[in-house]
Amino acid sequence: MNRTVCLRTMVLAAALAAGCGYGYGYPASPSLMEPGGAGGREDLGLTPTGVDELWVVARDDTAPPPEGPAETEESPAMRAVDGDREIPLPLKHTDVRVRIAAYVASVEVEQQYHNPYDEKIEVVYVLPLPQDAAVSDFLMKIGDRTIRGVIREREEAERIYEEARSMGFVASLLTEERPNIFTQRVANIEPGRDIDVQLTYYNALPYRDGAYVFSFPTVVGPRFNPPGTTDGVGAVARGEQGLSGQDTEIQYLAPDERTVADISFDIELDAGVSIEGLDSPTHAIDVQDVSASRKHITLAAGETVPDRDFVLHYEVAGEAVKSSFLLHRDERGGFFTAVLVPPDDLARVERAPVEHVFVLDCSGSMDGEPLELAKAAVRRVLRRLEPRDTFQIIRFSENASGLGPRPVRASTDNIEDGLDYLDDLEGEGGTMMIEGIKAALDFPHEEGHVRIVSFLTDGYIGNEAEILAAIKERLGNTRIFSFGVGSSPNTYLLDNMAKIGQGAVAYVNGGDLEADQEAVDAFFERISHPALSDIEIDWGGMSVDEVYPTRIPDLWIGRPVVITGRIDGAVVPQVTVHARVGGEPVSFDLATGAGEQDAQRPAIAQIWARMKIAELAERSLWATDMDELVDRIRGVALDYGLLSKFTAFVAVDSSRVTEGEHGTTVVQPVPVPDGVRYDTTVMDPALVGGPVHE
Repeated sequence: MNRTVCLRTMVLAAALAAGCGYGYGYPASPSLMEPGGAGGREDLGLTPTGVDELWVVARDDTAPPPEGPAETEESPAMRAVDGDREIPLPLKHTDVRVRIAAYVASVEVEQQYHNPYDEKIEVVYVLPLPQDAAVSDFLMKIGDRTIRGVIREREEAERIYEEARSMGFVASLLTEERPNIFTQRVANIEPGRDIDVQLTYYNALPYRDGAYVFSFPTVVGPRFNPPGTTDGVGAVARGEQGLSGQDTEIQYLAPDERTVADISFDIELDAGVSIEGLDSPTHAIDVQDVSASRKHITLAAGETVPDRDFVLHYEVAGEAVKSSFLLHRDERGGFFTAVLVPPDDLARVERAPVEHVFVLDCSGSMDGEPLELAKAAVRRVLRRLEPRDTFQIIRFSENASGLGPRPVRASTDNIEDGLDYLDDLEGEGGTMMIEGIKAALDFPHEEGHVRIVSFLTDGYIGNEAEILAAIKERLGNTRIFSFGVGSSPNTYLLDNMAKIGQGAVAYVNGGDLEADQEAVDAFFERISHPALSDIEIDWGGMSVDEVYPTRIPDLWIGRPVVITGRIDGAVVPQVTVHARVGGEPVSFDLATGAGEQDAQRPAIAQIWARMKIAELAERSLWATDMDELVDRIRGVALDYGLLSKFTAFVAVDSSRVTEGEHGTTVVQPVPVPDGVRYDTTVMDPALVGGPVHE
């Protein structure tokens, strides 16, 4: 009797002794299509031609159980090469291909693996993706064969992968550890063989200070995990697997080590209207002008080391991007994505007095350039405060302390004291952000002032859920702005801090001093002017439900928000946004593009599903009905073919059994993020609670 591997809606079996298999054709995930277009997978150059099925096999009940984890001891061929310290590792290259239409990005990420060793291997690679990425397609390429993976409940996908690995079949698995951290596993790569793994995701791009922003993280930054935790993200030196004691672990190359692994970007940008400006604050780029509204962007020579986030800004025609509305309709119904932009004239409204609390991360990972960037940002804001404002500076690492017990008046003397306090701050110790949260949110609020707490940090912690829950519990009337510092900040944490705190987020990467200063000045201008608050939308009789986020956040000048939802029935020509500023009501209309109500933009449905999952996941931080929320997240992910914490992609090729009795597991190490010190990042073998501290 054969025990079959069950794939949710069907059972597929093959006689292992006969060496045969049965394939399941999994439908291709559609790509983003331009307004009015009629594309499909061909839009991204991926036609169904030549794409094989997922192969699933059965296992005999009398066969021995699957092997445990593959051996991790390094063979002589896996050790560092003497001399230039080049480390032979499986990941050769990452190719990122991007299509941007208006403000929606469709991204293909292809990881090219090669086995440089003299025995069979399994590769484990912890990689970052944008925290709002809707991962909806997964391919494995072996020679001229392409196998499409399927989305399944995570435990089921992991079981299929382990059985396939133990039986000697090539298999790959993609799981989510955090919304912005994923693990890629590829089993049974034979010596000298190449295997490519490709994933596709969609996301809506944010609009910040006059430009849309496309961002792609290239390396996972180190995380500090409070003592006693095991569900965090560990940081260890290459070859020190398991030292951190965390469920997810990143290995870092030493400063004198390198690999041949590099990264490339190929970006096709079609803004739909004339592009007025385009730049990257993080990398040198080559730009080909296709037309006034279309550009082709690649990395310049020498910019291929994956040690910092890639960021691209593009400005479109007009003084400011107006609110926009995109539609999609299929057999599941109608979907929309809208960008809400506050009117420019709010900038002329006199601001209220501000109670500004600066919270600086002074942990070991911030030592050096990141901390200096944070201190410079605070200095620029302090010098622009008015006497009617108040301020406080709080630093945290292992504990928290501040300039005083509560905010002080922004007098000349007090500001000088604050500048002196900043000068003395140094980076050392772990990142106990919870102490900074308590210190910033627990003291009494001063009446008559808009209370703003600005967190300046790289966000390198592993207990994001605890931090976000603590903010939710203590928030009150405070507005939280998160200021990401460094080359590879934890955008998932920083974006969600601002989201929960009804504020906004900004990033300073250190790549361009002038650009960083402009970002700081723009940040101050933003918080100096009133937000649109108490936002409601009059849908004009249109049947709309499941709108996310469920509570529309405040809008700040230069910081619109994206909302998405479902539409049942006809689309009205416009909807009206009602809000308040300074206690006074304001309204503006938003055109819906009703003439395109049957438009085919499949990415819009995927983005809606991802935002619904994110909303449910945020609710789980403080909800008591966890089982119900998990079931709902899992259900949405399966229905829309999306990766989530409770679903995974798996692909198996059972056309042949690879040679060799077992495979050695090779964990792909990565460079330490640019500007971050190696000695304050990796675990010291003598410690068990976090990165090395000075």
